[in-house]
Parts: sequence; C-alpha cells; structure tokens
Amino acid sequence: MPGGAANSKIPKGWPAGIVYLQAPAYSKKLADKALEALLVPKASLSSVTVLPKATGPFSTVKIVKISSESHPAYGQNGLFANQHLPPDSFVLPYLGFVHDRSETDEHSDYDLSLDRYLGVGVDASKMGNEARFCNDYRGVGSSANAEFREVWTDIGNGKAEKRMAVYVLSAGKSGKRSKGVAKGEEILVSYGKGFWSERQNAT
Repeated sequence: MPGGAANSKIPKGWPAGIVYLQAPAYSKKLADKALEALLVPKASLSSVTVLPKATGPFSTVKIVKISSESHPAYGQNGLFANQHLPPDSFVLPYLGFVHDRSETDEHSDYDLSLDRYLGVGVDASKMGNEARFCNDYRGVGSSANAEFREVWTDIGNGKAEKRMAVYVLSAGKSGKRSKGVAKGEEILVSYGKGFWSERQNAT
C-alpha cells in the first residue's frame, strides 16, 4: 500500500508544520474495498486517460502571501500561475491524507471528496502540496478559472491511482475563457455552495 512520501525539497513559501507530500498518504484504517477502488490495474482503464505521475515542487505555480486587504484570504496564502496556463490544462494533483468517513475532520477546510460512494476523502489540512492553497473565487474574481477533477495517475508496476487534480477551466462554447490563466494570476476554484452554507450555519 502506498504511503505519502515527504519531500526534502519543498516549494518556496511552504508553511512550517505542514508535511509536503509527493504522493497521497493513505490511512491505515482504510478498508480493502476502498483501496481496491482507488488502486487498480492500469490495463483496466484502457478507455480512460491515465496521467503520468507528476511530482513537485511544481514550477508552473507559486505560493504567494495575500497582501490585499480586500481579499477574503488576506494575510494567508494563495496559489498563483508562474507561467501562462492554457484552457483545459492539468495544473497539479491535490494531495493529502486519504481517509474514510470515520476519520473525517468536520472542521477541516481542505477536505475533498475522492469517492462519494465509499465515503473516501483527501484532506490537505496537515499534509499536502501546493494545491491546498487554491482559494475560492468569491470575493476575488467574477468567476473561477480552475476546477477540481477526478483523474487516474500512473504510479508504476502496472497500477493506476485515483486522485483529485486542479485543471484550468475549458474555454467553453463561447470561448470566453480562451485565455486560460495568465502568468501572475491567482488560480481560483469554486468550493461549492455547500461549503459556504455549512460555515454560515456554524456561525
């Protein structure tokens, strides 16, 4: 079973106390059924695109401390493009602690669903990579310019692993997003209405 590999090389601006990962860190409590769904023979995905394994630090992005007081994440960090990122392009995987419902941290702002049917999520609150710094577009831009997508990654030995990844949004039918993400622009996603409604209910 693969475990998260901490890297001696960490990106500039990486916060102390957070483990930098090169691969997902799997909980020892994950059931065999969940592992079998996340780790499959690559040959079984013949009709699906399997991405080559990408390891960080990722030169295409950079972690930047937010200095604008009008930004909802003022004083915290954001993820910015270090070069032009074309529409529909892969940016980086979203890595973290892969767990089931029994280990879900209800207070985490970094937990993404990886397999809804099995109740498996990936939480980057205590360990992860640069993708954990993607902020929500609300209060920053008029719309998101990137999104989370489910992907399969080639991890060698004939195996493929289910992951979440950050992608630049496609240009769309109207082509209004045809410029992609410009160099120096913040990479913004949508956390979804559920994320914000839960936090409003908690306050």
